[in-house]
Amino acid sequence: MTTAPLRFGIWALVHGPRAAHQDPEEPYDASWERNRDLILAAEELGYDSTLIAQHTINPHQEDLDQLEAWSAAAAIAALTKRIEIIAAIKPYLYHPVVLAKLALGIENISRGRLAINLVNAWNRPELEKAGIGFPEHDARYAYGKEWISVVSRLMEGERLNFSGDHFNVADYALRPTSLYRNRPLIYVGGESGPARDLVAGHGDVWFINGQPLDDVAGLIADVAARPRGSAPPLRFGLSAFVVARETREQAQAAYERLLSLAAKDAPMKAIQKQNTDPKVVMMQTMQKTPRVGSNGGTAAGLVGSYDEVAERIEAFHAAGIELFMLQFQPFETEMRRFAHEVIPRVRARQSTGPSGKLAQSLG
Repeated sequence: MTTAPLRFGIWALVHGPRAAHQDPEEPYDASWERNRDLILAAEELGYDSTLIAQHTINPHQEDLDQLEAWSAAAAIAALTKRIEIIAAIKPYLYHPVVLAKLALGIENISRGRLAINLVNAWNRPELEKAGIGFPEHDARYAYGKEWISVVSRLMEGERLNFSGDHFNVADYALRPTSLYRNRPLIYVGGESGPARDLVAGHGDVWFINGQPLDDVAGLIADVAARPRGSAPPLRFGLSAFVVARETREQAQAAYERLLSLAAKDAPMKAIQKQNTDPKVVMMQTMQKTPRVGSNGGTAAGLVGSYDEVAERIEAFHAAGIELFMLQFQPFETEMRRFAHEVIPRVRARQSTGPSGKLAQSLG
């Protein structure tokens, strides 16, 4: 399958560690200062993108800190020069006219580096406690479809007249539009039937949660076959937690350490499960096997020696994955390790091709 050039991104730590909350090597810190320094370091190390998840209330434990996504994205836009800034959004929290205006502002601050990650919500309390309400799964996607229709057209500079089930917008235009391209990119998360229809009809990139290669290839094939009209072919990203070491045995030991620490978060996970819509496919998938990390985490199989992890990344890329949105713990240390040890191996494998000296069996 032909794919765009391979890119690497990092999850911002807007609600603390990605694997275990009681890790002595990574004390809880979701501050602006930490996230600023993390993303600046990622840009310097050569990472291409960062994903800033959106929650108004911490999804793991409500008395823990939670960085706000869109104010952080604006600040990061002003401080960085190259890295893509993907800001997540739950449609019920912002009217589409307001969000489109915010997005265009950050787009121009960043000089064309903003993207939207449309997420149709799974964390019940942050909507219910605000009095917004939490509609059932498919209704949320119907709302999201209408919402992104308004946002995308306003971001493109259209003078919009729109009448739908949820929004009525009359003779509305936003200026300035993007000074650098047609509009910011739209990433879409979610793997249910309505999510797949939504990304095929309105997205530029589909974010897939971490899972084995064969499952990912099947998902890509399904969505890539859906009609897109005149839109360019859909692109694909994958969330994954990485544990890479010099040897497979060292990586497995590091993984077992995180798995043991994550087990201490069982009470927190029970609360999260109670607050989650059971129809959310991500949560169903994550129950299949032990793993660490969010959004599929280590289920993508990026646990092993540096060469093994590089090989698996190349296999995902061959299947259609363009962007790897990565998690680590302790984040800063392991992010640097990956940049120094794995990324050069991936680039070398790409330059030599399947028959080159670095090519290895996936067996």
